[in-house]
Amino acid sequence: MTDDRFIRFPAEVKDLFWDCDVKGLKWGRDQDMIIARILTHGGLHALKWLRSLVSDRELREWILRRSGAGMNPQRLRFWEVILDLPHRRVNDWLYSERNDIWYRRNAP
Repeated sequence: MTDDRFIRFPAEVKDLFWDCDVKGLKWGRDQDMIIARILTHGGLHALKWLRSLVSDRELREWILRRSGAGMNPQRLRFWEVILDLPHRRVNDWLYSERNDIWYRRNAP
């Protein structure tokens, strides 16, 4: 799906976009937000729906480009296994995030 048509969301996916007017979302314009929301918060049905629109290769590249940003460790490990993400890179992302939190604890 590479055009700018409005998207028909299944009910279980619509719930993830409680803060948006889902009728106004377009794939071409809102793709990054849609993928991020589903990868980070979606359940099984939402993930299946997303994978019917986007190939695993595209999802893998999307996560790699963003260095796993926004994903909690459990989700990141899940996608590491499912999409064959490089183990060392995932470890680096998680280690970096953990250290950032530690070093920011005293920041104003």
